[in-house]
Amino acid sequence: MTLRPSISFAKFAVPKKGSVFVFAADGGGLGEAAKACDPVGALARAFPVADFSGKFASSAEVLAPEGTSVDRLVAVGAGKVSALDDNAWLKLGGAVAASLRKATEVAVILDLPELQPDGRQAASLAAGILLRSYAFDKYKTRKDKEDGQSDAKDARKAEAAKPARITIHCADPAAAKKAFAGEEAVVDGVLLARDLVNEPANALGPVEFAERVKALEELGVEVEILTEKEMKKLGMGSLLGVAQGSPRGARLAVMRWNGGKAKDAPLAFVGKGVTFDTGGNSMKPASGMEDMKGDMGGAAAVTGLMHALATRKAKANVVGVIGLVENAVDGHAQRPGDIVTSMSGQTIEVLNTDAEGRLVLADALWYTNDRFKPKLMINLATLTGAIMVALGQHYAGLFSNNDELAGRLFGAGQASQERLWRMPLGPEYDKLIDSKNADMKNIGGRYGGAIIAAQFLQRFVKDTPWAHLDIAGTAMGAPSSEVNQSWGSGFGVRLLDRLVRDHYEG
Repeated sequence: MTLRPSISFAKFAVPKKGSVFVFAADGGGLGEAAKACDPVGALARAFPVADFSGKFASSAEVLAPEGTSVDRLVAVGAGKVSALDDNAWLKLGGAVAASLRKATEVAVILDLPELQPDGRQAASLAAGILLRSYAFDKYKTRKDKEDGQSDAKDARKAEAAKPARITIHCADPAAAKKAFAGEEAVVDGVLLARDLVNEPANALGPVEFAERVKALEELGVEVEILTEKEMKKLGMGSLLGVAQGSPRGARLAVMRWNGGKAKDAPLAFVGKGVTFDTGGNSMKPASGMEDMKGDMGGAAAVTGLMHALATRKAKANVVGVIGLVENAVDGHAQRPGDIVTSMSGQTIEVLNTDAEGRLVLADALWYTNDRFKPKLMINLATLTGAIMVALGQHYAGLFSNNDELAGRLFGAGQASQERLWRMPLGPEYDKLIDSKNADMKNIGGRYGGAIIAAQFLQRFVKDTPWAHLDIAGTAMGAPSSEVNQSWGSGFGVRLLDRLVRDHYEG
């Protein structure tokens, strides 16, 4: 797999080798530490030729600059210094990573004119480097092989490959290292979520996903895995109905992080984990069906979040619950028109077997609420294509029965740049899922599909403060960004960590 860069922090010094990155303000201005790395002014002379003016995330470079022993000097545009916040430094870290090429020794000089330095700037910069450096290539056996190159030579080349060693030179390396510890925990959670979403479905079914979750026990997370037999005893007919067409057994994974006071009710996060979705008997078109390996993006985000919270020792009690199933087709598969009984006792007429995620979440939400009596519940799901029609792929849909929770989530989305947009709920939509044959049906009419799906879920949360995040457009196949070039984005981990950090710790 792609080798992860190692990152350290140090006091300002003039690097003697490798690639050196400096930052240039709007207009091309360099800080004093940056100028010291270029004693003959090679970069400044190159700026006009490269049409470089310090525009945010732009770059210009000089190879083997005269008067130095380094391989190259790279200037990265920082734009207006007064506008730089944590997210800007995160994106600048991505810009650095995008220009690393095959460098193995890298120095980054965090210095700009009029910059008021603090540890968080360096920590965000480092986090951006790691996020952008991620690539899912574990199944590639022939990487960068040249024509005619022997296998033996290729093997020696791979053996000699080393991860980039990146040193960030800053004013207060001790503060940067301390701040980065928390940032790195969240980055690791994001990368775990990306790995899970990117895995092919033949390698990651419900059982294999549950095994990945068990690994969180090494971080102090309490993990419990419910099998089909145990779920059947609990009456989870809605979830199990989705799974009955697959030979790969369903699982319900329960994760508990007890970092708060014993008396405090937990925060609960619930994820849809359909490891592959054919659509069942209401089968999807063949074109693009391969993307349905990512229909467990909600479960991946919850798993990544629990990893992040445990790694950084969050001072909160948190429960993560994910329903893991494969929606397949065979003679045992659920049929349109079947009626199932959920754990809540409510009956559901399944008119479309491709509206299966809400059936999984119905039992997972009820179980979570009934067992843990949480302070709040937030579920994440790649639930509907309709949310993409409404919002595209830059915002996820936010539905909630609680204005305070919705406001906090919206704020966390703005702060983390994993953005949300609130969508309506109401009785006019709710009546569209009333059924003449059961308590409800799993689809409504042609319009408002994302809203109708949310109304369905609301019937399984009682009065608990709850939010549903429809991440169909943002968790997989989303547009690439400064900090993500991966098909699986890990959307939701940074958002929810920010929510917990800002409002529910302490």
